[in-house]
This record gives sequence, structure tokens and C-alpha cells, in this order.
Amino acid sequence: MDTPQYQSYFLTNPYFSAVIKQNPIYQNQNYFKTMCGIVAYIGSKQAYPILIKGLQRLEYRGYDSAGVALLNGNLNVYKKKGKVSELLSFAHDKDVSATLGIGHTRWATHGKPDDINAHPHLSGNGRLVLVHNGIIENYATLKTALQRLGHEFISETDTEVLVHLIEELQERENLLLEEAVRIALSKVHGAYAIVVIDKEDPTKIVAARKQSPLVLGIGNGEFLLASDATPIVEHTKRVVYLNDGEIVTARRDGSFEIKTINNEIQAPFIQKLDLTIEALEKGGYDYFMLKEIHEQPQTIADAMRGRINATEGWVRLGGMEEHLNRIMNADRLIIVACGTSWHAGLVAEYLFEELARLPVEVEYASEFRYRNPVITEKDVVIAISQSGETADTLAAIELAKERGALIYGIVNAVGSSIARLTDGGSYIHAGPEIGVASTKAFTGQVTLLTLMALEIGYKRGKIRKSEFQRLLTELEQIPSKVEEVLKINKAVEYISSEIKDSNNALYLGRGYNFPVALEGALKLKEISYIHAEGYPAAEMKHGPIALIDENMPCVIVCTNQSAYEKIVSNIQEVKARKGVVIAIVTEGDTVIKNLADYTLEIPDTAEPLTPLLSVIPLQLLSYHIAVMRNCNVDQPRNLAKSVTVE
Repeated sequence: MDTPQYQSYFLTNPYFSAVIKQNPIYQNQNYFKTMCGIVAYIGSKQAYPILIKGLQRLEYRGYDSAGVALLNGNLNVYKKKGKVSELLSFAHDKDVSATLGIGHTRWATHGKPDDINAHPHLSGNGRLVLVHNGIIENYATLKTALQRLGHEFISETDTEVLVHLIEELQERENLLLEEAVRIALSKVHGAYAIVVIDKEDPTKIVAARKQSPLVLGIGNGEFLLASDATPIVEHTKRVVYLNDGEIVTARRDGSFEIKTINNEIQAPFIQKLDLTIEALEKGGYDYFMLKEIHEQPQTIADAMRGRINATEGWVRLGGMEEHLNRIMNADRLIIVACGTSWHAGLVAEYLFEELARLPVEVEYASEFRYRNPVITEKDVVIAISQSGETADTLAAIELAKERGALIYGIVNAVGSSIARLTDGGSYIHAGPEIGVASTKAFTGQVTLLTLMALEIGYKRGKIRKSEFQRLLTELEQIPSKVEEVLKINKAVEYISSEIKDSNNALYLGRGYNFPVALEGALKLKEISYIHAEGYPAAEMKHGPIALIDENMPCVIVCTNQSAYEKIVSNIQEVKARKGVVIAIVTEGDTVIKNLADYTLEIPDTAEPLTPLLSVIPLQLLSYHIAVMRNCNVDQPRNLAKSVTVE
């Protein structure tokens, strides 16, 4: 805790009295974080090239503006609205020599995207410079207090308030940087990952996190800090994922120390990165999204590796074993997620109810957390998130934990907040997903949820052994079948050229493929900016049919044998109104082929597994349309990879 001398300053200063009180308005708002990218370096190498490459690798986290601060005796700060390439052009003739520096790529929350609001931000005396992911919820109170003390602010950001607060403490009490940071953070409410350097002390970097990710890379006489491991892997495989409420001081002499905000020294847990540089490159593809679509045979296989054996007839998820009895005997499963992960949860609803005979509710995390839901200790909450940092999903987890539910996480990012908060969980092992529009993470999530449903269903006695064996065999064949689906890429490209100028599109599906229709519509919206809606095919007659004409392409997933005649009827209804039908069908289907304007074939598989195949043509369709419309496929406007701010 704060020592009396620090406390006395805040207690005797009337303008800070509100800061040290526990204002209830902030108590449940610790997850309102901004999705930005941080990278920092201290060592013997030139920092600028490391920072720029790191920012380029983190640009999927935000691309409204970018900036660096370099310390080489002088403190040089360069920042620019736009992408990292704009910063690179701006700084090409500037002094960028330094062996200590910090960088940031921004997704704007507080303050519009411009040069002034871009990070890094300086203290009033020009001594300190700081980069920040997150939102300081009580920044307005702090700002007012600091203004009364004579501080002047240039930007509209909460970040500038934080660096001024650290400055005030450092100067008033003559504190070391790490101590000023620690005391300052004890006075703020919200979420943050920060890195700070001091012009007067080029021997160290100070960083801290609370509910926003931060990784320390430990090299040979050097340290890197970043929002995730992608900027670090090229320099070292040894990392520490900082925990909430931890502050790290990394020194030029090769030493580092981790403390809590309560001033308790922590023993670091050093891990080895399971990540390759090749995974972070485009590998000859024009866009990361296209690369990630084509990686799915491998990523689906990786999600299953060591967890399934059809020959021996078993499924085993290590993260679930400890909690298996509680999950099997749950009153219900509640799935919380957002966006694409929510669609994966909808597929899981069909899987768990059919294969395991467990009642399932699938909730938008953003609504769940505000609805005062009925949750008991007999419920199991499954949280799904690619990044493991989704703000609303984190808040939903916290709510469910308070009410005694078991929390199980399905995430991709190792060391993420959701992975840390849950009682148990499983990684999908999809590797880094750089494209903002999720592809391989979706199929990885669905694969893992399928494994869960099969294991639980079989052990609950709800699946006959012969059917269990058949589904395992079919599931093991999915990666090779995805490879077959990818061979229709040219056909998808041609269809894309035919409909690329449409202003609207309708996606229809039934059963397991209704969530696939939703996902296909979302992908088209995300990267091509065409308005698209996904609907259960049977609901078309309850409204959307009024929109259908010759200018409205209808993408219909038609692989459900259980409702085949119904789907044929839906197609006939669309054609009767001159709608353009693009049908996803099972290989060899001739009936629908004769009805539809365009057909795309996928291999036959068991109906519960069809989403893993039927989604692939929809991913390719959205990709090609976006390219033809000259959209930025990997970095669509107004979007960042993970929504970590409300």
C-alpha cells in the first residue's frame, strides 16, 4: 500500500480528494479497453527498426494513427495520423538513432484520430513519455485536479492525463519513475497497459498492466515489451505474460523486477514462445485473410491434435477433464460471446443439444452483462473469444463467477485475460490471426466445441458407440475435405465478379447452417461494406422476402439433408421473385443445381460437421468481393481485431 508520505499529499490536496475515494461508478467498469498496439525496446541495438516492424505486426490492433518516442540523450517523438506507413514516411529524414524507445498504433476512443491525439504522450515538463492501451475511467476528475495545479493539456486523450499524473507525483515527492508509476496507478480506475520512459534516466523502461495484455520479452542483454508476442518472437523466445496489477521495470544492465501495485515483489514465470516468424508473414498471399482461409486444413487439424482418435474411439480435452462431471451434470450451458465467436456459439447450441442433450443458451455478452440474468452454481458458462480480451465477454465472465457458475474458456491467444479468469478451458491453437475478419479462428472454435459436445454426449450415454465412431471418423477427415473446398476458389472468384456491385445481400440457412449464414453475412459486411443479412431460411417469408428482386443476391446454404425439401422450396420462392441464387450444395446435387443461378459444391459429411465446410466458400466470397471493390481486406474501416472497448 501507499506509504504515509504519499497518502498525506493526496489527503491534504483538496483537488485530489475525489481521486482516492472509491467511487462506485467505476467499480464494474474495468473492462472498457481500447484495442491498440504497444511495442518497446531497451538494449544495445537500434530501437527504431524494431519498433517500426513491431508496429507493423501489431497494426491489426488499430490503424488510426501511429507514433514512436526515441531516447538518445534527446527525446524525439514522432507521430502521425494514419497507418504505420504514414509514420515511416514522416520520420524518414528525422533523427531516429536510439537504443531505447517506445511505439504505439492506435484505435481511437478518447479524441479523434489525428496527430495530436496520437501516442506517445509527453508530460508537461517534457521529461516523461507514455504509451497506453485502455481507458482511464476517472480521467476527467484527475484532469480537473491537475489543471487546478497548473497542468496544461494539449490532446483530448485520457492518456495524457495519466502521464501528467505520474509527472506530478514524481516531481512533488522526488520519486523514482517506477514508484511514481505505482502510486499513480493506485489512483486511477479503468483498464490499462502502459509503457513509460524518463528522459532523465535512460537506463530503464517501466510498464504495467491491468486487464489489457502486455508481454515482456527477455533477450540477451535486451528487453522488449508488446501487446502480444508478435513483435517479440524475432528477437527472443523467452517471455513473461504480466498479470493484472503488475508493474515491471526492465533495465539496460539486463536485470528486471516485477512488483504489484501494492509494492509486493513477484517471482516471474518465464515461458517459451510457441510461435514462428513464418506465421506472421503473408507467405506469398496478397492478404493475411486469404492466407488464413487457406491455413484452415492445418489449423483444424491442430485444434484436434492429441484430442481425438477415431481408431481407438476416444475424444479427450485436457482442459475439461477436471471439470467433466460438473459440465455433464449442469442444469444448462450458457455460451457468451460476441461477433464471429457468437456465431460459433450458435453452432455449438445445435451440437450440445443434439449430441449431448444438454440445454443451451447462447448470449451476446454485451446484453448478458446488463440484463441481470438468472445464473446459479449449477450452470456452466462457456466464454468464446479469439483474442481472449473481448471487453463484454470479460464482464460477462465476472458476473457469472460472482454467482457461482463454472466458467470454461475457448480462446486462441495464449496468456490472454479470459484464459486467466476462467476455471478451465482449451486453446484452439489456430496461431496468430492477423486479418481483422476472423476465419480460421471460427473454424477452430467450432472444431473444439464439436469435440466437447462429442466427449460429453458419449460419456453421458446420449450417443451410441457406432454413431460416436462414425462422427469421429468424419471429423478426422474434415481437414482433407477443407482442402477440397479450397479448390473451388476460382469458381468463387467468378461468382464474386458477378455480384460485386450489389448493394444488399441475403444469406439463408437451416439448422446447423443457420449460424453459417449469419457468419457469411457478417464477413461480407465487415470487409466489402455491402449490407447483408443472415436469416433462418424458414423466416424469409416473415419479412425479408419483400426485399427480393433481380438486384438482390441470395446466398443459400443447402447441405442439410434433414431439411432438404424445405430448402428447395425456399429457393423456388426466391426464384419466383427474380432473385439471384448462389447455392452451397453437397457434391453431386443436381436438383438444386438446376434451380440456382450459381452453385458451389462441398464434400459430403455428417450434418453436424457441415459448418466446418460450408463456411469456407462464404469466406472466399467475401474476400474476393472486397478485393474487387478495392477495400482493405485485412484492415477494414472502423474495425479493430478485437473489440475491447464498449
